[in-house]
Amino acid sequence: MPTVTKPLRQSPLAGIFALLVVLPALSCVGQVGDPLTASIEAARRTRDATQLESIKTQLVDRIEKSANDFASLYQLALVESYLADAAEIRKDKRTAVSAVDKAIDVSLHALQINDNSADAHSLLADLYGRKISLGTPMFAGPRYGPKVDEQNKRAMALDGNNPHAWASLGRQYLMTPKTFGGDVAKAIHSFEQSLALDASQDEAWVWLAKAFEKQGNKGKAMDALHQALELNPQSPFAQEVSKTLKH
Repeated sequence: MPTVTKPLRQSPLAGIFALLVVLPALSCVGQVGDPLTASIEAARRTRDATQLESIKTQLVDRIEKSANDFASLYQLALVESYLADAAEIRKDKRTAVSAVDKAIDVSLHALQINDNSADAHSLLADLYGRKISLGTPMFAGPRYGPKVDEQNKRAMALDGNNPHAWASLGRQYLMTPKTFGGDVAKAIHSFEQSLALDASQDEAWVWLAKAFEKQGNKGKAMDALHQALELNPQSPFAQEVSKTLKH
């Protein structure tokens, strides 16, 4: 696995989503100057369902005109994953499950067109993880756990310096029970590697905070969460985790 730069150290300064997806850099898959790229980022920051539905409609229209448009398919999978988050905020599990299933279908279609996208494989790994958290873990875990592992390994093999691949690997280590390979220390290392590569990922900082909290290090958890809120004060994910850390 390629060597990355030294992980960031945090400056001295259980969430609403069971497995919230971190947004990869859309510039790597979208067209330069595409207004939808900015719209998706804005909707990601707040998980605004109305915005997301509007973007979804536009992406579906694009795909109907060009069924092999990898960038639009990938973006649609992201938007569906964000709609799942919005549904979970409303405590609408049925809609969340439906959105995750749609996101998986779209991701698989996208990967049929371009199997060499580390971002797409990482997204699919996260979506399979969502199937576990939204289902009955004792049944969903054995079915989808190996799929999570397979997709993360593929992503890392394609690009060991991809921050989103490292973040997805961190979520795998954090969310998997210890008896099945879960490891909080490895999760922290993975999130730190991700942030060393791209410190602007507000949601990766939240996941690092959750990992430190699980480790019992509340001080470092608060430091990481502070970084997340500095980057995105509107983040419903960071705001929810902040509530748990203050108790």
